[in-house]
Formats: sequence, C-alpha cells, structure tokens
Amino acid sequence: MDIERIQLFEIHLVYLALVSFFLCIALIVLARVVPRLRGRADDATAVQAMHVGLTPRVGGVAIFGALACSIFFAPEALVRQYGVFIIATALVFLVGLKEDLGFRVTPRIRLLTVAVASLFVIGLIGDWLRTIGWPVADQALAYWFIGVPFTLLLTAGVSNGFNLIDGVNGLAALAAIGAAFSIALIAEQAGYVPTAVLSMMVAAVVAGFFVLNYPFGLIFLGDAGAYTIGFVLGWFGIATLLNAPAAAPWAILLTMFWPLADTLLAMYRRARSNRDAMLPDRLHMHQLVMRGIEIRVLGRNRRHLCNSLTTAVLAPFVLIPPITGVLLWDDNFAAFLAVLAFLGIFFVSYYAAMAAARRRGKP
Repeated sequence: MDIERIQLFEIHLVYLALVSFFLCIALIVLARVVPRLRGRADDATAVQAMHVGLTPRVGGVAIFGALACSIFFAPEALVRQYGVFIIATALVFLVGLKEDLGFRVTPRIRLLTVAVASLFVIGLIGDWLRTIGWPVADQALAYWFIGVPFTLLLTAGVSNGFNLIDGVNGLAALAAIGAAFSIALIAEQAGYVPTAVLSMMVAAVVAGFFVLNYPFGLIFLGDAGAYTIGFVLGWFGIATLLNAPAAAPWAILLTMFWPLADTLLAMYRRARSNRDAMLPDRLHMHQLVMRGIEIRVLGRNRRHLCNSLTTAVLAPFVLIPPITGVLLWDDNFAAFLAVLAFLGIFFVSYYAAMAAARRRGKP
C-alpha cells in the first residue's frame, strides 16, 4: 500500500509539472497576439536588465495556476488550511502580476503585500515563527509583538530575495527547486510528512517552468512568480519548524541561502553607498559573474550565451548550502556555523571580484 501511495504521489508530481509546462507554452503563444504579455518596452534597457529583446514575464501565472491545482493533491487533513493559504498567496501573486503587466507597483507596496498576506496566514494557523534555536531569542519570539514582526520581516525577505536573483535564465528557478527539495527532505527526516509532500509539489511546479526558462529564456518568472515562490517556500520552512521541533532552524535557512545572502548583500551595498534600499542596480552577484563572462570570456555580442552560462557557473554555489542544510537537518549549531562560513565566502568572493574588476578598469 505504501508503494502504491508513493507511485500515486509521483504521478501527481508529473501532473503538476505538466500543468506548469503547458500553461507556460500557452502564455508564450498568447504573448504573440497580446502585446501586454510580451514584456515592457523598457525591460531591455532597465539598469538591471540582463537580457536582449522582449520576453513574456508572466511565468508567475503558470506557477500560481499549477499551485492552485496542487490543492487537489494535498494531504486530506490539510486541504482546507492549504486552500486558504493559496488564497493568501493569491494576494502576493496578483500584486506581482500587476507589475509584470506594466501597471507600476513600487517595491514597498509589493513587500507590504507580502506582510499583509503573512498576517493572513498567521491568523489562519494561529501561530508565528517562535524559534531560531537560541533559548534567549526563542523566549523573546514567544511574545507576539516580537515574534509576529520578525515573521513578517523574514517572509518578506525570502520573497524579495527570490525576486532579486531572478535576473538570469534559470537561476531563481534552480534556487527554488533546490530549496523545495531540501525542505521536503528535512521535513521528512524530522517526521512532518505534510510539508514534505507540499514542498515536493512546489518543486514539480517550478520544474515545469524551468525547462522553458533555461537555457533559452522563452518565458520569465516575473515579480508574480518570484514573489509567489518565495512566499510559499518561506512559509513551508516556518511550518516545518512549527510542527517538527527536531528540525534545526538554521538548516532551514540554508535551504534558501542564496536569495537571502543576495538580499543581505544588496542591503549592505546600498547602505554603504547611501542609496535607497529599494532602487534597482546591476551589482548583484549573478550580474557581476555574467558581466565577467561577457567582457573577459565570450564577448559583448554573445549576451544570450553569457546569460545561461552564468547559471551553470553559479549552480554549485546555489545548491551546496541547501544540500548542507539537509545533512545538518537536526544540528542547529553546526548549521549556524555553516551559514556563517557560506556568508563569509559569499561576501569575500564578491568584493574580491569587484576589486579585480576595478584593477582592470571596469567599474
């Protein structure tokens, strides 16, 4: 019977991947006749642009559509709660989609929307993130006026982090698949199967999009897709910690290390230069790597190749922290040390590369 359930679950995963895939195909075709779906005219000239030409950036429609279908495959005991959670996620998705369709939405409004949606989820489950594995901090987080704002900040940070790394083909989707698989494995080892099931479904949904996004970039996640993925994975991580005390909080953080590290780097970089934290730039790690490949290796007239090659170069660095999180799933102190080590490597390598670029006269 267990084998039959596993086989049925695998079929459900294939269904969800196919739903996401064919929704992406439909959006790509539809974009040929609906101008608003093709991307904005200024997308290719924006300061943070890493692509040539216009491409549909409504992949979030496929992501959310497939996630909505996952309700039919959710564990029976969680169907009602999961359905309400998808409604909360819809708020994040719709605000992101408005931006993707060309109706300008400021980053602050998008982050505020994530906070409101998280408040909705907190009201649904009647709880918030209460632990980071440190007794003194956990005592403070038990008070709602500390724990709730901290939870809102964390979920907003994860959501925004996935949006920040959505700059080259496949990078955000790869990070999302790695995070979803890792959360599923940690949840299973910690004894909370429902989150493992839901996280695997997210991985399948993103995989259906990934095959059309990488390497050729036929469709992009857009703000709707990136924020939706970050919001869902952030809450799945919290749900694991709330229901599986054996799981290490810092191991869960390792599953989403790359988007969070990039967010911290952006905050530090902009604060150091006295710039608005919400203003876009082209100094993220993936942008630095891509420009290095473009200028030093392949040449400026091969941007389409440089874009996809950047994800291939960064893939080991994106996936090693989640793998480490799985290996250290119940060892919070070791996971914390791993976070510090990866942060050190991330920041040192970034500023070493920046220094090397300056020496070569490339600001």
